[in-house]
Amino acid sequence: QVQLVESVGALVQTGWSLRLSCVASESIFSINAMGWYRQAPGKQRELVAYITSVDSTNYAGYVKGRFTISRDNAKNTVYLQMNSLKPEDTAVYYCKAVKMLITRAVDYWGKGTLVTVSS
Repeated sequence: QVQLVESVGALVQTGWSLRLSCVASESIFSINAMGWYRQAPGKQRELVAYITSVDSTNYAGYVKGRFTISRDNAKNTVYLQMNSLKPEDTAVYYCKAVKMLITRAVDYWGKGTLVTVSS
C-alpha cells in the first residue's frame, strides 16, 4: 500500500506560480509512474502530467509550457511546478502512483489539495 501526501494548496492570483509536492510512503524507485490529476468543480478528473521511473514525462495540452513535473528519488517526492496560473487551473489536484504488482497495475491516490486561482 503506497500512501501519498500532497502539499497544502493555496489561493493565488492569475499569473502567479505555485509548486505542489507529493511524498510517497516508499521509495519511488519501486513505483512505475507518478502523476498529477485535477478535478474542477462539476468536472471529471483529468490528467495534468505524469513522470515514469525512467523520467519520461507527458503533459496535458492545456499545461504544456506552463507546468513541469519532476521527481526527487532521494526524497520520495514528485513535484508539480505550476507557472502562469490561470483561473481555469482552479481545481483539486491529486497525486497518483502506479505500481506494477506481478501481473497487474495498481493505482494509489492522494487525498488531494485545493488550488484556487483568482482573476
